[in-house]
Amino acid sequence: MGREVRGGFATFFTMAYIVVLNPLIIATAKDVEGQYIADATSAPIPLVAAGTAFVAGMLSILMGVIGKVPFAMAAGLGLNAFVTFGIATQMSWESAMGLVFLEGVIIALLVLTGFRTAVFNAIPAQLKTAISVGIGLFIALIGFVDAGFVRKAPATPLELGIGGNLTSWPILVFVVGLLLIALLVARKVKGAILIGIVATTVLAIVVEAVAKVGGPGTPDNPNPFGFRLVVPELPDNIFGFTNPLVLFREFDPVGAFSSVSVIMVLLLVFTLLITDFFDTMGTIVGVGGQAGLIREDGTLPRTREILLVDSIGAAAGGAGSVSSNTTYIESAAGVGEGARTGLASVVTGVLFLLAIFLSPLVAVVPYEAAAPALVVVGFLMMTAIRDIDFTDYEIAIPAFLTIVVMPFSYSIANGIGAGFITFVLIKLVKGKAREVHALMWVVAALFVVYFALGPIKVLLGLA
Repeated sequence: MGREVRGGFATFFTMAYIVVLNPLIIATAKDVEGQYIADATSAPIPLVAAGTAFVAGMLSILMGVIGKVPFAMAAGLGLNAFVTFGIATQMSWESAMGLVFLEGVIIALLVLTGFRTAVFNAIPAQLKTAISVGIGLFIALIGFVDAGFVRKAPATPLELGIGGNLTSWPILVFVVGLLLIALLVARKVKGAILIGIVATTVLAIVVEAVAKVGGPGTPDNPNPFGFRLVVPELPDNIFGFTNPLVLFREFDPVGAFSSVSVIMVLLLVFTLLITDFFDTMGTIVGVGGQAGLIREDGTLPRTREILLVDSIGAAAGGAGSVSSNTTYIESAAGVGEGARTGLASVVTGVLFLLAIFLSPLVAVVPYEAAAPALVVVGFLMMTAIRDIDFTDYEIAIPAFLTIVVMPFSYSIANGIGAGFITFVLIKLVKGKAREVHALMWVVAALFVVYFALGPIKVLLGLA
């Protein structure tokens, strides 16, 4: 019981940033008609924050009760940006969220027909391991980037800190947090990750009180030396409430068809579908493997139930106007604390619901305090690489591409696609096509279309 509760708290603290970040993406952008979401006169950040927490809370509880696994859910990063800048720029917010809802319904139908579960079971065991390892690298990179430990540079894709140096107080806070959690995990202290997050948050509050480094600044006047996302200060008020149910009347599932061509609608839904479909599949493989839930044959108990709840998450995110909700790789933080059952997800869900009323308190935790947990969890997931046979190039090359493309392209789906396509091509060239499950051929073909969407749009005159 104790480790499930600790795991639920740890997962929540590593995911809580979405309550702050999702509104900054969705609520601050205008649609093609020049309107904010919910037809607000100014950016409705508190409203979208409340909606984000509400939908995440309900779905995480649902995952715990029905899926019975420690997988928490919330609005998917990347997906929310695509909805904001790739869809809402072509239609109203109501129509854009209606497309997200339709995509969720389609995925749910794929689960109910058994297709999504069959695809999951058709993936070779070592490729599933590669997905887990790739997510480990990806989640560690997310931690490093979120904390500003590595950043974009003028001359190179990434650099250490600022100008190649760790020269800011927030980065120091991150480094201390990382070392603290690493030491606690190495000593096998119960609650290591949760203790590290809380202790690092307290340190961040003290540093801000003394050094006054501030936040990230504005696009016109950025502050690279400040804390990223939020300034860790004790809030004036602990309680606050905005009714999230208002957003549930702000979606139109058919409006897109009158805004853009049917072909464009199909391409937008297909992009959402592929990304959502395989991001989730990669996450449950990675986190499930870390939790020891994957059987020897590579299958996961209650896969159908887990995928069904995740599909409902896409539809619920559209209906709630907070973008598609998906299973979070940050759930691995709870698994790192020992969570193994759905109770941890219920705890995380309850904390998200409480965040609706305690939003000022949730906003205290900066990236620099939560990111160290992601890096350490990334290490824990990386340890599965020992189960991949790198002497067998037929599996080693696809596994390698799966592992490296995920962090290098910042996408779980891209890594899975690269691995799948390479796997079936190598088998075909070596005359072993019969060894490949039929569904692997179907999925590989879909990924070819996914990667070629740019040229396809050009050929169809849509770009």
